[in-house]
Amino acid sequence: MDAASQEAWPVERLARVSRVSEAHFARSFKEAFGVPPHRYLLTRRIERAKALLRDTDLPILEIALQTGWNSLGTFGRTFRDVTGESPGALRARERAAGHPLQRVPACYVSAAHRPGLTTAVSEKRRRETAVKNKPPRKQEAT
Repeated sequence: MDAASQEAWPVERLARVSRVSEAHFARSFKEAFGVPPHRYLLTRRIERAKALLRDTDLPILEIALQTGWNSLGTFGRTFRDVTGESPGALRARERAAGHPLQRVPACYVSAAHRPGLTTAVSEKRRRETAVKNKPPRKQEAT
């Protein structure tokens, strides 16, 4: 998955390669890595996209396609949900900062910029919507 994060890696494929059942693979993977296979893959795709945004002049659409998304809209929405900013905003911020990371090994840079995906993106969206739609609390008279 790390070497080809742009490819589709359904649990069926991973389990078949590992020669175990899908349920066993998913359970063992989460035990080993702390997140389900899909979130792990999503993390790797976001890491790769961040590196390409930071280090290249490729158009954002090209980066989306190279990192495994089939649509610019899905890429942009997921990227914003995970990182808190749009791909274009991240690129502009990284370029403005001008930090020379060339001397730091890539594995350290990736680990430092790894998005925290302890909850699914859809769970995060649901929580944010619930907070926005929650009626204001009444103040008690003192």
